Amino acid sequence: MESLICYTFSYPSNCCSVARISHGIAFADSKKRNHKKLQLPKNLRHRRRTETPPDFYPLLRSVEDPVPSDSDTVALQFDCNEDGNVVWESDEIEAITSLFQGRVPQKPGNLNRERPLPLPLPHKIRPLGLPTPKKLIRTHPARSTRQPVSNHLYKNPAFLISLAKEIKNLRNEENVSTVLNQWTRFLRKGSLSLTVRELGHMGLPRRALHVFCWVQKQPHLFPDDRILASTVEVLARAHELKMPFDLDQFASLTSRSVYEAMVKGCIKGGNLKLALKLLSVATDSKRTLDVSVYVKLILQVVKNPDKRMLVLALLEELGEREDPGLSPVDCTAMMKVCSRLGKFDIAESLYDWFKKTGGVPSVVMYTTMIHSRYLDSKYRDAMAVVWEMESWNCLLDLPAYRVLIKLFVAMNDLSRAARYFSRLKESGFAPTYDIYREVMGAYKASGRLAKCREICQEAEMAGFKMETEKL
Repeated sequence: MESLICYTFSYPSNCCSVARISHGIAFADSKKRNHKKLQLPKNLRHRRRTETPPDFYPLLRSVEDPVPSDSDTVALQFDCNEDGNVVWESDEIEAITSLFQGRVPQKPGNLNRERPLPLPLPHKIRPLGLPTPKKLIRTHPARSTRQPVSNHLYKNPAFLISLAKEIKNLRNEENVSTVLNQWTRFLRKGSLSLTVRELGHMGLPRRALHVFCWVQKQPHLFPDDRILASTVEVLARAHELKMPFDLDQFASLTSRSVYEAMVKGCIKGGNLKLALKLLSVATDSKRTLDVSVYVKLILQVVKNPDKRMLVLALLEELGEREDPGLSPVDCTAMMKVCSRLGKFDIAESLYDWFKKTGGVPSVVMYTTMIHSRYLDSKYRDAMAVVWEMESWNCLLDLPAYRVLIKLFVAMNDLSRAARYFSRLKESGFAPTYDIYREVMGAYKASGRLAKCREICQEAEMAGFKMETEKL
């Protein structure tokens, strides 16, 4: 008989794993079982460092060699003499003794290095239990409401001007005290100087004098040079100031602010003769007045062509100062006066002084300098100022366009004159009669009569009557 061979499986088998058993042979099913392959754990699959290789040359010792004892090991480590004592070398002794001598030498550098302090913390700096002080700015409404009423009124321009209006509405027989008495406790020294100047603008110099007389009776408001200077200026402008006979003694006794106010009042009132006399007295007594007084006087005197020599004398007196101290507006005004009088070197020196002091010229100053060099026939130097002005991207006004177009026409630069003429109209300005005339003259000189007729028609549409006989 044929023997039956049985196989024992180490894992449980299913009924479908063996299809049949025939002739001692076990035939497996065509569908094999898919089981997972055994894998290594993660710590062995992905190791952090490579495994140390095995030691292929181990320390081999013969069986007959005895195992060394502890005493032999110590003897091997240290050199011993015949008595069994350890023998130390000189370098070893030196190394051991250096350990007991002091501090081990450090690396070269700053040994006394201090660590920086830690940054302060707000919660540790602030004292505990105390509130944080509130630092309010002056314009804050909370701070302004906490101030007393007097701080709101004594320098408030609206309040001081309203006092002048109330005084103006008084009848002739009424005194200014009816208005000022109710506000006495709210006023401070110098408060009513604005009220006095406002009364002067209203044409009431008598009321301004009454206000000053009322202030003299108030011990907390007088003496005060500010209200005295304002009253003197108002009375001098209205020609109601009684001048002292001895001006030299007056100049030596009065303060500088009051003296300057008297000169300014005479200039504004048109009494230039008295202003010049006061200025000469101040010069003789070696009193230095503010530069603005000279500027105001020069601007008024230069209007009279017969006083040219007087203006030159004032300019020389002003030029003797080491530092003129002119403001940008006063410097520009003096440059215009010098250009009108033909003193182009003085205008150049003023322009150079202003730039050396760190000032940035305005469009008006640039225009004045260009016009001065244009009148002096220094066209290339004037173009240098034009390029400087363009580098600063200055916004041109109508007088600047007028001066620039005149300069380009004088240089026979028609293209640049036409470009600035178009820029003038693009900026929203209306060309004036002299601008139309300059542009027409430039086109006519270049032989472009058609363009000249076009500009003429444009000027006539703007309301100007141009000369068209030769066109």
